[in-house]
Order: sequence, then C-alpha cells, then structure tokens
Amino acid sequence: MDNRPIGVFDSGVGGLTVLREIISAVPNESIIYFGDTARFPYGPRDLAEVRHFAFKITEFLSNCEVKLIVVACNTSTAASLEDLKREFDIPIVGVIEPGARTAAGNTIKNKVGVIATKGTVASRDYEFAVKKINPDIDVYQVAAPLLVEYIERGVLDGSDLKKLICEYVEPLNQYDIDVLILGCTHFPIIEGGIKSCCNEGIKVISSAVETARDVRQVLGANQIKSEKSLKPGRIFYETGNASKFLEISKIFLGTEIKEVKKIKLNMY
Repeated sequence: MDNRPIGVFDSGVGGLTVLREIISAVPNESIIYFGDTARFPYGPRDLAEVRHFAFKITEFLSNCEVKLIVVACNTSTAASLEDLKREFDIPIVGVIEPGARTAAGNTIKNKVGVIATKGTVASRDYEFAVKKINPDIDVYQVAAPLLVEYIERGVLDGSDLKKLICEYVEPLNQYDIDVLILGCTHFPIIEGGIKSCCNEGIKVISSAVETARDVRQVLGANQIKSEKSLKPGRIFYETGNASKFLEISKIFLGTEIKEVKKIKLNMY
C-alpha cells in the first residue's frame, strides 16, 4: 500500500473533468490538483513553452511526494509527455492516448473528428495516436480556442456559446465523421452543447473516463494503491488571482472541493 497522493495538473479548470473520473474510479486515493491559471490558456502558446511549464509543474508535484502524475491537459500532453516520462522517475499518465484508443474502437466509418486547442491540433498527436492503432482511420481536426476562454470565465451555456460551438463543429459534420474526440479537457464541461451541434449518430468521446481507467491500472501494476480505510485528501492549487476556479470547481465537483490555495510558482 502507498498512501501518497496522486498529482493532477492542467492550465486551469479543464483537468477537473479528468479529476472527477479519477475520483470515481479510485475514490480512496488522495489528490493534489494544480491549475496554472496565471498562464492560462496553454493552447495558443508555443509547444516548447508549454513543455517548460509542464516540467516546472511536474517538479513541484514531485516535491509534494506524489506517487503518480496525470497530465490532465491535452496541450501539455502533446508538448511534454514523453520527455516527462524520461526525466522523472515516477509513473506519468497523459490524456491523448486513452482518447485516441477509445475513438479508434468506436468508429465504424473510419472517420474521426477532433475538436481541441491550437497547440493540440498543431501537434497532430491525436492523428498520430489514432493512426498508430488503425492507419485506415481518417482524422479531421478543428481548433476551438475561444471555447476554452468561455469556460474559464464561467460561461457554460447561453445562445452566444451555442452559436460559437456550432461554428466550430459544423466543418467536422461536413466530413461525415461518426466519432468526435473532445481533445481539450475543458470541453466535457460543455459536452451537452457540443453534442447538440453534432450530426445525428456522432459519438462524442471524452478521454477523461479512459484516462481514469489507465490511472487505476497503473496504480495496480505498480502496487501503489492507497489503503481503503484511509480518508482521502483533496488539495487544490492555482497560480492566478482573478480566475473563477473555485466557483466552477464547486459546480463541477460539489463537496469534493472546499478551498483553493493560491501559489506563486517560478516558471522562468
């Protein structure tokens, strides 16, 4: 047994979609969540810069003596996952491969869409991951940066958001896809709105559930599960001062979150 916490990080609130599924899959595990709201959004940034941020956050979480780290951000996963695995002597799980695996297993037409940040789309990591599983699958991608900004501001519904979502989704509808990957961990928060803009029959995939399954598998394989009798801890950090992290988190996690600790992390 290993009662050390799991570390989870994202540029903001998006990783909470992954965290919620992790809590559901392994409810006895303690969690430290890190939201880098001071430097949000990661999507439009150069991937080398995002990689640098990811290393600094992973170093912070490692110093918190976590036993496993979840990169709950698609852009960070694309920019840094393999390098992080080589550099840190700790199990690290990303969100792209689980989502790609689920999409490849669900498409019948071999046509998969991805809606993501600019950075994730530019990396083509979802395309590579899906085609590694099945090279016959065509992958079509659309960058939707404004959706992330709406979510971080706490705008989760309304006609303006619905119109924006449909503008992003419509080009993917034109490709006759039958699976759509939510390639940003923010997007499951507005999954209902995204589904309403999809053509009938399109299956919407969130990598959060599959990532949580991977976390459970890694804990078992490394024999680092927590004791069932232990009351799990929940610690939340954010780097920004003007975000709506706590308000959005309470809507999404309920009683799982009591407070958010402000922290300044030297990224340079």
